[in-house]
Amino acid sequence: MSLAATDIQKAAAERSFVRRRLVSFGLPALVLVYLAYIAVAFGIPGLAERARWDNGRALVADSYSYKTHVTRDNRSGELSVAIEGERKGTYAPDAPPDWVTRTGAETVIDLGGGHVVTYTENGMVYDVPGYGVIEAMPSRARGVETNLAGDVPDWISVSKNRLAITTEAGRVSVTRNRTEVFRYFRGWELFFFTLDSPYHGHSLTEILLGPRIDPARGNLAGAWHDFWTNAMWRHAEVLWAIFETILMAFLGTMGAAMVALPLAFVAAKNFTPVRGLRLGIRRVFDFLRGVDALIWTIVLARAFGPGPLTGALAILFTDTGSFGKMFSEALENVDDKQIEGVQSTGAPVLGRYRFGVIPQITPVLLSQVLYYLESNTRSATIIGAITGGGIGLLLTQAMITQKDWEEVSYYIVLIILMVMLMDWISGILRRRLIKGV
Repeated sequence: MSLAATDIQKAAAERSFVRRRLVSFGLPALVLVYLAYIAVAFGIPGLAERARWDNGRALVADSYSYKTHVTRDNRSGELSVAIEGERKGTYAPDAPPDWVTRTGAETVIDLGGGHVVTYTENGMVYDVPGYGVIEAMPSRARGVETNLAGDVPDWISVSKNRLAITTEAGRVSVTRNRTEVFRYFRGWELFFFTLDSPYHGHSLTEILLGPRIDPARGNLAGAWHDFWTNAMWRHAEVLWAIFETILMAFLGTMGAAMVALPLAFVAAKNFTPVRGLRLGIRRVFDFLRGVDALIWTIVLARAFGPGPLTGALAILFTDTGSFGKMFSEALENVDDKQIEGVQSTGAPVLGRYRFGVIPQITPVLLSQVLYYLESNTRSATIIGAITGGGIGLLLTQAMITQKDWEEVSYYIVLIILMVMLMDWISGILRRRLIKGV
């Protein structure tokens, strides 16, 4: 080999090494630069400053606890005690909880741990252990007058028209028109029976084994009726919403599979020799799956109105495009020998497809359909929030109120259980139908 050829090879090798170094070091550097740009563009350094940790703590606390509102109308002097402030959870005026005592014009609220709030005739007094007494006097003309002066702790917010106090025992809010105390308790109160149910406060043992509680009904039948028709937690409506969500996913997924399968034969090049027709069907598949299911939901809701059927159609449109692509690709990879074997028996065209093609693509078809059914169960939750159906609607309604976060937790738990159930059923069907075990 000549010296010139050797020099050329060395130069080529050096250039190759240089390119590899550029790729090895340049690509990670480019990724780091991009991440730095994202950090600046999205304002990640200031994220901690913008975060409202107090709101986050309140949200988390509301998800596993409930609060009882002790409310006084400063204009009329009317007092009410209600769980979550709802009329369905209001205590009778002559039977408040034992930590609320009303004597004449005064109401004493014992929050525990030495925290005592007193509604006086003209205002509110809060004895905070380790801090002292906080007084507030609301009026329509002067706003909310307090005995606070100078700097106050972070757990006190005071302005001309509002006083807010947050301690480990509860919260107090005073405005011109209303004085309110919130006391938190762990758990989901009234989950089984509301206050007006005769079974409220009775244990499961008393209901099952004890004497009849309601003279007009048997314990088991009466307790089940009151639980099922619980006005605060709406168990019957929630179960129906779960069923609607699963039905929405099932109709959309199975409908898409039934529409996509015959179209996939048209899109497969080994079954449709007409190139223009084949490409046209493939572009239809691209269009259907290129538009997200949420967009289809909005469009179809505009056309057909809200409802679970609209959500099922949105899933059907999107999944038809996805199934069509996957099924057509599976059809293009079938073994022609099996089709020829069926054809040699004198079977017609449909018979060749039925016995020579379908058995080959059945594992792919079933596995993809079952996977999409499981995935669409989750998607149907969000779609239902838009179309007005299923558990997604109840979840959205609970979140909009910004107060019933324990209901949000309840719905989220049910959604997780629903997805786990669908995953379990999908696994069983996949093993039985595909593997035969």
